[in-house]
Amino acid sequence: MAAIPSLTPENEPAEANALPPAKAFPAEAVDGAGDGPAGPAPIAVEKLRHQVDAIISKVDELEVKVNEVAQFYANKKRSKGAKDGKDKKMAVSSCSNLIVCESALNVKDGSSCTKRMQELMRQFGTILRQISQHKWAWPFMEPVDVEGLGLHDYYDIIKKPMDFSTIKNQMEAKDGTGYKNVREIYADVRLVFTNAMTYNDEKNDIHVMAKTLLDKFEEKWLQLLPKVIEEERRQKEEEAQAHENMQIAQEAAVSKMAKDMNNELAVLNSQLDGLRELVVQKCRKMSAEEKRRLGAGLSNLSAEDLSKVLEIIAQNNPSFRATTEEVEIDLDAQSETTLWKLKFFMKGAMELQTKNSPSNADENLKRKKEICDALAKTAKRRSKLLSSA
Repeated sequence: MAAIPSLTPENEPAEANALPPAKAFPAEAVDGAGDGPAGPAPIAVEKLRHQVDAIISKVDELEVKVNEVAQFYANKKRSKGAKDGKDKKMAVSSCSNLIVCESALNVKDGSSCTKRMQELMRQFGTILRQISQHKWAWPFMEPVDVEGLGLHDYYDIIKKPMDFSTIKNQMEAKDGTGYKNVREIYADVRLVFTNAMTYNDEKNDIHVMAKTLLDKFEEKWLQLLPKVIEEERRQKEEEAQAHENMQIAQEAAVSKMAKDMNNELAVLNSQLDGLRELVVQKCRKMSAEEKRRLGAGLSNLSAEDLSKVLEIIAQNNPSFRATTEEVEIDLDAQSETTLWKLKFFMKGAMELQTKNSPSNADENLKRKKEICDALAKTAKRRSKLLSSA
């Protein structure tokens, strides 16, 4: 048994219009707050209302930030758990295709990455000019004249036509529709020759010319390929480093946000404590009937809440010590500040009890019986003291 209010001879229900916790005082709920017996002073109550509204608004802002921090670490945990997860694949996918990386990397050497890519494109352009200048390149310089040559089945066999003029135009495109990397150009050059070899049989002159030029092209490509592979490796490393730097920056920003929120919460807690203290200081003197109701309400609290009741009493009464299982609380001996704090706390606790109905009715009944027995014992002791006096 944690606490026994001494002025509660009857186990009555808590006061129906008791006050809510200080965090959400409506102006009309500040029972007895004011400068005199007439009730609350409108100006003081309105000031409290504005202060509480400001705190609630700040709490809402902090809740949004807390959700952002929680979401960040939840995503980080999922990403870390997936060894080859989607995020990791996305981080390096552009590098494997030699995509121009200046904007994607967002690092100091982004311009050097672009310059290296431009140099590879220039070298590949040299290879393409050498092939296109060959004496057998003329059939492949322009799109196939399907109608003029009467090739009615051409599009049934060749799904993606290609020629050197189309490749050249796409290499020179400035509107963002051009080639993004060397391997794309290489694939289209091969397509020019493989299309010709597919549509024409092996004995056809066009087939022989295409096969010859394809062999020459592959030889020159193999000379450039080591540089392409090296550039792919470098871009992968740079992209991975940029991704890591981004993660570090995000973690630092989130960490700062969490630290700032902690400081803001400390300030809010201090403001709430000040408001609670201000409210109880402005409360009128509690009547004997109100004390009786308070005692009855406290007797209905859980053991955990009764422990908090003792803490509230100890805050304003340093000499108070709850060293035994059964403690007598003389409400008449408490200051008005303590009494109103107890009333505010009791109201909030009772609302929570109503909202979260007890899961163990037998335990509740047992606790209430103990309280009633203790109250009866206290009342009997007080009667003896009065008769002896």
